[in-house]
Amino acid sequence: MSDDLQTIQADTETALAAASDLRAWDAVRVAVLGKNGTLTQKLKELAAVPPEQKRERGAALNRLKDSLAAVIEARRTALEEAALDARLSAERMDVTLPPPPRSTGLIHPISRTAEEMAAIFGAMGFAIAEGPDVEDDWRNFGALNIPAHHSAREDMDTFYLAAEGRRPVLRTHTSPVQIRTMLGQEPPIRVIVPGRTYRADHDATHSPMFHQVEGLVIDRDITLGHLKGCLIDFLRAFFGITTLPVRFRASYFPFTEPSMEVDIGWNRRTGELGSGGDWLEILGSGMVHAKVLANCGIDPRVWQGFAFGMGIERVTMLKHGIPDLRPFYDSDLRWLRHYGFNPLAPATLHEGV
Repeated sequence: MSDDLQTIQADTETALAAASDLRAWDAVRVAVLGKNGTLTQKLKELAAVPPEQKRERGAALNRLKDSLAAVIEARRTALEEAALDARLSAERMDVTLPPPPRSTGLIHPISRTAEEMAAIFGAMGFAIAEGPDVEDDWRNFGALNIPAHHSAREDMDTFYLAAEGRRPVLRTHTSPVQIRTMLGQEPPIRVIVPGRTYRADHDATHSPMFHQVEGLVIDRDITLGHLKGCLIDFLRAFFGITTLPVRFRASYFPFTEPSMEVDIGWNRRTGELGSGGDWLEILGSGMVHAKVLANCGIDPRVWQGFAFGMGIERVTMLKHGIPDLRPFYDSDLRWLRHYGFNPLAPATLHEGV
């Protein structure tokens, strides 16, 4: 190895040894392997090396790159382990000690939102339906008129379980409970379906596990007017804004026809709901597709219905000004003390529901 490459290796190893945390480690990594790093520059200069030397020089550079990448990764692992050990040591507690004076638990925002939804829809005559988290392909997709080629069925979007034949699936929505309800009882039907759902997605606004609430109404002579009145009343009651603007926008879902996205008025600049002249999508809805009714043994010539669904985390974030989804599942008591609710103060209905 030439002197300049030996110098890069020695300097990198020295800098890594001196890096005491991941921030310093990342600075070393970028300085060496980043877009303008020392080794990256050497690789760029390879084009100017005479042809008879290029092969040997290129091989030496690649060996050094592999070597430094391994050393850098090993240092990252060591720093992460050290940070975890320090955190575990600092957060250690004696679970045999009595709780601190006047220690009071708090209701998680997701649980409180679910309670409020149940209270509001309960006043409208809805019952609560529940079902298993693990479903078969037919109830999760087929009965809902979702075709075999639909992207939601792809492994990259859906969690399948190992099994022979048709694989069970972690439900991607709570709609299978709607199917179970229609199969299990005669119309008229009026239920909401809260529960956990699972999709292969994870960022600041998505989680692999999240909560939904869906609603289903099946009766004679149900129209879009019933759907609009139900959702407008719910949204205005839930957000506590009696004049909240609500807009219904044509869309497409395989299980409803016609289908509509529902938007509420908000201010894009300030995030304030009910003002500002902008629109924010909040949920999906529509009239239950005739094929879905027929799949459940309900005659669509006699019975009609509407359905809707929304993410519980999403409306919770909007109502309480929570900017990031991920802390919902971090089990951080400081976050819960800020956003949690007094367990002795039950969810109450807003006036006018």
